[in-house]
Parts: sequence; C-alpha cells; structure tokens
Amino acid sequence: MNDPAKFADPHMESLLPEVKFSRRGFLASAAATGFALGAGPVIAQTAIRTPAEGLDVADVKIPVAGGEMPGYTAAPKKAGKFPVVIVVPEIFGMHEYQKDICRRLAKAGYFGITLDPFFRIGDLSKIPEFKEVLAKANSLDDTQMLADLDALVAFVEKQGKANAKKLGITGMCRGGRTVWMYTAHSKKIKAGVSWYGGLNPTLPAQPLTPLDIADQLNAPVLGLYGGADQGIPIAMVERMRAALFAFGKDKQSPIHVYEGMPHAFHADYRPSYRKEAAQDGWKRMLAWFKKHGVA
Repeated sequence: MNDPAKFADPHMESLLPEVKFSRRGFLASAAATGFALGAGPVIAQTAIRTPAEGLDVADVKIPVAGGEMPGYTAAPKKAGKFPVVIVVPEIFGMHEYQKDICRRLAKAGYFGITLDPFFRIGDLSKIPEFKEVLAKANSLDDTQMLADLDALVAFVEKQGKANAKKLGITGMCRGGRTVWMYTAHSKKIKAGVSWYGGLNPTLPAQPLTPLDIADQLNAPVLGLYGGADQGIPIAMVERMRAALFAFGKDKQSPIHVYEGMPHAFHADYRPSYRKEAAQDGWKRMLAWFKKHGVA
C-alpha cells in the first residue's frame, strides 16, 4: 500500500515553514492561537481576528455515525433565516482560522458553519509534525467524509437561523478538494467555491479526484488557484479546465488563476498569505454565491 504521507496531497509540501522562526517563539505563538505547528509559523501581525459582536456564535456537536462531530456556527444576531455556507477545513482540521471565516461570513449576512472532518482520527491542529498530520488526514475515507457532510446538512436544516434551501460550500486546500467532491455528491448544494483545492493523484482512501467527477457536478463551482502553487502546477489546473470543458461544465464552473500567487494565499496565519489576492478571492466568492442563489 502507498505511504499516505508520501503520496497524499503533494502540494502540501509548499506549506512547510518558509521563514526562520525560533522554536520558543514558534511554540508560544502557535499555542496562543491554537494553530497547528505543522502548518508553519503563525504570523501574528497578519492573522485576521473578526469580533463576535453582533453575532450569534456557538460551538456545536453534530450527530454523525459513531459519535458527534465538533462544529462551530456563526450567524447575525438579528432575527431571521440566513443563507448557509459550509466552511471545510484544510488538513489541519477545525481551528480558529475556519471559525473566523464563519464570523466573516456572518458579518456578510450568512449562517456560517464549519466542522472537524478528522475528529475520529484526532485533533490534527495540535500535531507538531507535518508528515504525521498529512498521513492522518489522508486516512480519512471519502465515503466517510461525504456521509459526515450529509449529516451536517441534516443538522443545518434543523437550525432556526439557517435557510438550508440556500446552501453553499467553500474550503481551502483539502477543503477545496472536498468542495468539488461534495458538490458532485449532493444535490442540495446550490454553489461552491474551491480555494486551491487538491487535484492530486488518487490514494487508497481517496480513489477519485476532482477531474474524475467533473461531469457529475450538481451545482456551479468557482475554482480559485495560485499561478505559482508548486504543488498544483498550472498544467494540472489546465487539466481540470479541460475536464470541465469536455463535459460542458466550463462556463458553469470557471477557474480563476492568480498569477504569481503561492498555495494557501488566503491563509492569513501563514507566510503564504497574500492580502490582495485573498481579498479579491473573498469578493469573488461572495459575488459567486449571490449570483447562484446563496444570498
């Protein structure tokens, strides 16, 4: 069997620390913010902190097969039912970055919900070694992942402030791959936005890639990719474009490439963060959801 740490998501290698950082300072800042050491140094002056004032936020437990999956929700405090956006984490699992994205979405008038898809495996946000994080994350079977998201949607449908008929999904890196896969799986998703979602070769737990399901998308997906992503080369992005074109999905699901941008350019807590591209991508995401009825 292939070594999942070796073959899984090869583009994740670009997330390894790119700047020098003392281990003492590294540990202190990572512990203070709850981010995975394996993700690389935390850039405290860059990481966005969205206040919860004016919002209803909550840590939640989502009933799934074999237990309860941790989640987090954020919605406007005012009365009403709001369109929903599911935020799928990177391989490091659910931590403050995803929760903050939910709060940003809530400030924009959404019911944001995130989850820890790896909760059965462990808290990957606390594992210091990148290769161990990668191996554990890639042991999550796609069948389990899709079933857990189905359970999350069922949970959302029971929430008083959630308008589950206006359901969108977004995610970064591994979560971006999940956007492609789940939009092909579920007919309840109205629109998706994949931020540099993995287009990597298959693994035992991930037998299909987004290229394999390009003909099965049930809703429009916007792909946001970096032109200088060392792990998702432009040639691979063009293959995805070609697959979408072959099945007449290219106009419905376009891909936008940010020239010169690295992997994880939206991750404001890592050295890979690029403010201009991140902000432009955020505007494109909100406009995409509005265009396709998730607003």
